[in-house]
Amino acid sequence: MATDNRDILEVLQFELKFLEDGGYGRSPRTPWRAPAVFEDSPTCLNFSNSGRPHPCDECLLMRFVPKEQRGKEIPCRQIPLKASGETIDDLYRSGTQNEMEQALAEWLRTQIQRIQQERQRAAQGVA
Repeated sequence: MATDNRDILEVLQFELKFLEDGGYGRSPRTPWRAPAVFEDSPTCLNFSNSGRPHPCDECLLMRFVPKEQRGKEIPCRQIPLKASGETIDDLYRSGTQNEMEQALAEWLRTQIQRIQQERQRAAQGVA
């Protein structure tokens, strides 16, 4: 099985930039369909490939999916974005696009900061 060898920090930083640059705005090709977080981003291993040749378990984002949710068809929708446990899937059902993007941006910034701090401590030899 192939694995995603990208740096998780770079992937999350790219995703935040993609979001901030309006990447989840309506597509001119499919204006009737709201974009799907992560799935419609270049960070997705299956981006622009409806055949989904890469299984989701190869994706770096799986580390953020609760273990009991990893068997779902689209596991990245189960990533909890809020401290309350609200997931991407929950926000699709009960939130607005703006609420989704705000929660995603906050989650991405938190994860980026956490990883940077972990790496800084590791570089300093502090566990």
